[in-house]
Amino acid sequence: MAQAAMAPPAGVAMDGPGKILVDGAGRTLYTFDKDKPGASECTFLCAVAWPPLVARAGAQAHGPWTLVRRSSGAFQWAHDGSPLYTYRLDFKRGDVSGNGADGGVWHVAKP
Repeated sequence: MAQAAMAPPAGVAMDGPGKILVDGAGRTLYTFDKDKPGASECTFLCAVAWPPLVARAGAQAHGPWTLVRRSSGAFQWAHDGSPLYTYRLDFKRGDVSGNGADGGVWHVAKP
């Protein structure tokens, strides 16, 4: 059971020539330039368009995977200190329509 608790919260997929981080459903994960290390600045309407990768109760940080407390009190996964998000306009595995969105402040997360 301890091994399951230590499993990474996301996976890695190939996107053209490089690797990207994806959630458990294979959807692309993103980082936000306005976030500070260990803190999410994407709240309210931002979080509707860019849902955070929420951590399940009891999740524990390990390696490059850390937890960020959101203003709601929930925890969100971060990789190397950068909070992770999906994008509401990515509908299937491999979609990366959020890359460079909103004036270039959103980026595909890379391992």
